[in-house]
Amino acid sequence: MPVRPSILQRKIVAQSRLFKVEEMHLEFANGVQRHYERLVSQGLGAVMVVALTDQGEVVLIQEYAGGMHDYVLALPKGLVEAGEDLLVAANRELMEETGYGARQLEPLTQLSLAPNYMGHKMQVVLARDLYPCKLEGDEPEPLEVKLHPLDQLGELLGRDDFHEGRSIAALYIAQERLKQDDSWQGQGNWQELS
Repeated sequence: MPVRPSILQRKIVAQSRLFKVEEMHLEFANGVQRHYERLVSQGLGAVMVVALTDQGEVVLIQEYAGGMHDYVLALPKGLVEAGEDLLVAANRELMEETGYGARQLEPLTQLSLAPNYMGHKMQVVLARDLYPCKLEGDEPEPLEVKLHPLDQLGELLGRDDFHEGRSIAALYIAQERLKQDDSWQGQGNWQELS
């Protein structure tokens, strides 16, 4: 196992409402020194929800993505509030962003994004047995909800507005999890993907 570099110095060089930019002066085991910068999240954690209808459709949202200055199609996601349970947060975000709640929630995995520059991690939750339930959220405009058959993921990947890496990874992870679920396969809602 590699030895982590020693942190010789660290300081915050910029800060916003959501992020801190931290500069770290590091020394590696071989004596080489480098300066690294990273985004440090000020949140308590985040969740992303793979919500599936009884018909095998994944619930997606179309939302404005400031980093791209465009609208993208993605899975519902959001921050975990202070003292909030992960599954409660996932269901709340699902209700706020899509108008669905879930009776069955299952943690799937944890994903990172650009770990060389960010310490941010996101918990992925599988949500099933959906029912209509809308909560007021903090979105600046109404989100458009779109359903897409999970067994047609290739078609979804071909869209110009669906390219967020975490959403793509979460859908593949959910597919693998569902292949293990006899009750899902037995309902005729699952077919082998190519």
